[in-house]
Amino acid sequence: MLSWDNFILNMVAAVYHQAICFTANEGVRDFLITSSSGSLKMKPLLRKERCSLRQYVNCVKYSSKSSLCAIKPIFSSLSSTNDSRRTVPESYLILIRHGESMWNEKNLFTGCVDVPLTSKGVEEAIEAGKRIRHLPIDVVYISALIRSQMTAMLALTEHHCKKVPIIVHDETEQAKVWSQIYSEGTEMQSVPVIKAWQLNERMYGELQGFNKLETAERCGQEQVYKWRRSYDARPPNGESLEMCLRRAVTYFKEQIEPQLSSGKNVMVVAHANSLRSILMYLDKLTAEEVIHLELSTGVPMLYIYRENQFIRRGSPLASMENGVYAYTENLAIYKQNLLDEVLDEVSL
Repeated sequence: MLSWDNFILNMVAAVYHQAICFTANEGVRDFLITSSSGSLKMKPLLRKERCSLRQYVNCVKYSSKSSLCAIKPIFSSLSSTNDSRRTVPESYLILIRHGESMWNEKNLFTGCVDVPLTSKGVEEAIEAGKRIRHLPIDVVYISALIRSQMTAMLALTEHHCKKVPIIVHDETEQAKVWSQIYSEGTEMQSVPVIKAWQLNERMYGELQGFNKLETAERCGQEQVYKWRRSYDARPPNGESLEMCLRRAVTYFKEQIEPQLSSGKNVMVVAHANSLRSILMYLDKLTAEEVIHLELSTGVPMLYIYRENQFIRRGSPLASMENGVYAYTENLAIYKQNLLDEVLDEVSL
């Protein structure tokens, strides 16, 4: 029978079972964790000191040669670390389409109607959170619609570091004052969630609330397909994808990309068409390519932002991200810090 400590260590090892390698100025360093017969074997990488989560507040002296202790333990921005071994700063962008909504379930044109998630949508949001639970997050962007907000909040409840997501209210000066956090310690244990109507779903005009199949029977399949999938065709009194793209991508360039440039790790939870628009910009898709792009509900997509370029790292196919996302040096260090904190807590 395994002891409780060994059980915890084995659980950790199951998550971090694979080898993570990267090249530094001193050569290749390995980080390998294996678990068998109740034992844990580990070879740390470039480790000089270790600060546990509860030791961090009092830890003021960091090793000048190590980037490990200098990382804040919760939702840290790794690219802000001044480590001479690091040559290319990078940050992470996570994109998620909201979970299934009640009108998705009924096959209705939803657009900007504010519809909540189904129970399946709630499960999808939680599963999305499990898939990204070991990725760093500094700031979250959501649309003004409840299905985006529910998905983001539910996903963040699954994150390893359990930071509290708090929606930023800056609509008026009074809203800013009334929602102010005065405890610095509490503020450090929270992650800002920024709401933007520019990330809303495409406005479907007079189609909103109608069943898609019934509309195709009434107006013709070719016409409905044109409204739904063409780049520049507008539904009656609605938006075309091109119009949705202008607002969503403009907001992304002006508000979100500067966060990435500053080293922040960002999660965006939005909608099929607002995310199609952003993906068209990130992946340099043509108008013909973007109209055929299908996005599943509740499936995260990861991008690396480096030297003003977006590098797609794919989406996880299972409940954990191991072996699916392509690792980078920063992500390897971040993951090791998370493991160090778990091991420190177990040893106390």
